[in-house]
Amino acid sequence: MPLTAGIRIALRALARNTLRSVLSMLGISIGVAAFICSVAVGLGASRQIEAQIQSLGDNLIWIEAGSRNVNGVRTGSYGTKSLTLEDARAIQQLDLVVNVSPHVNTRAPVVYGDQNWLTMVRGVAPEYLAVRRWEVDRGIMFSQDDVGFAAKVCVLGQTVVTTLFGQADPIGQTIRVKNIPCQVIGVLKVKGQSPMGQDQDDVLLMPFTTVQKKIKGIAWLDDIMCSAVSAAALGPAEDQIAALLRQRHRWVETQGDDFNLRHPADLAQASAESQRTLTLLLASIAAVALVVAGIGIMNIMLVSVTERTREIGIRLAVGARERDICTQFLLEAVTLALLGGGVGIGLGLAGTYGIAHVARWRTLIRPDMLVLAVVFAGAVGNFFGFYPARKASRLDPIAALGR
Repeated sequence: MPLTAGIRIALRALARNTLRSVLSMLGISIGVAAFICSVAVGLGASRQIEAQIQSLGDNLIWIEAGSRNVNGVRTGSYGTKSLTLEDARAIQQLDLVVNVSPHVNTRAPVVYGDQNWLTMVRGVAPEYLAVRRWEVDRGIMFSQDDVGFAAKVCVLGQTVVTTLFGQADPIGQTIRVKNIPCQVIGVLKVKGQSPMGQDQDDVLLMPFTTVQKKIKGIAWLDDIMCSAVSAAALGPAEDQIAALLRQRHRWVETQGDDFNLRHPADLAQASAESQRTLTLLLASIAAVALVVAGIGIMNIMLVSVTERTREIGIRLAVGARERDICTQFLLEAVTLALLGGGVGIGLGLAGTYGIAHVARWRTLIRPDMLVLAVVFAGAVGNFFGFYPARKASRLDPIAALGR
């Protein structure tokens, strides 16, 4: 029997019991829609986390001042003053490290006209932008000469620009950081939230020497950021840095390190793994819904076989082979499943759009995901339609005609 003829017969058979067919399709439609929505939400969240991981930096290694032991009590992070500019210069000489940026950080009020804002002031080197994969949107980044002269210049994050200047152009304007006048020479591109939920655009960058000498009045560093030469070199580079700092700081094993190596990318990666696990769980639940819908199709097809026993007998009596009968009923089951899958795609796309619009969740729909949903629906119809089709093909023609 030609495939097109089989499909036409299948559609006519399904149309004879429209309500029953629609109810059977509904289960498949809901399963496919649930699959598309769950995977779209999961993929959107994973893509967002991946973007946040990228925003952390280029193979970022973060060395911060550690704690010290005072009468048996640890002071916590930034409790020591042993991290110095000479340490940063020594780290720069390591063969697995590039783009080292010393940091001196503080929170300080910034004022322009009658507007003020408390923000993170980060004293950095020009290499900071390369380490963090950040770019200047307008203006320029300060230079090594500005660092050498402790120049009173700054580059603003977009949150600070919006708060202090609104729609006005900040380039060339003078703001006050604490009581230090500072000229704005650049504006950073929007960075967004970090994987830990912090607003990375709420920041003001200055030469680290300016913050060190004119704002905080200290001679040490709070932390150092640098990049490994590659992602594969992150571990070995951290080992090199740890060994170097222990040597330079005359490390005593009983006291522990006076610095910390932070791994923000590891935290973000763990979050991404958790999101992928959640996506898999939701997709599995949707797959269960498809299986349940497939059982419904099997039930309907068994009823159809019982109702059409005489029709099957007539077909067999006039020369239809067993495989023709089997193919006919199998096509009905698969057609029912594919029609339900097509409706499910529409419901899934509408549901995904609704989730993104109402809940403000990021979603992502890929073409291969839609193809997979339809293929899965067809496979469910084929699997659960096989037994009723086989049962129909094995009916005794004489017994069937006698009913």
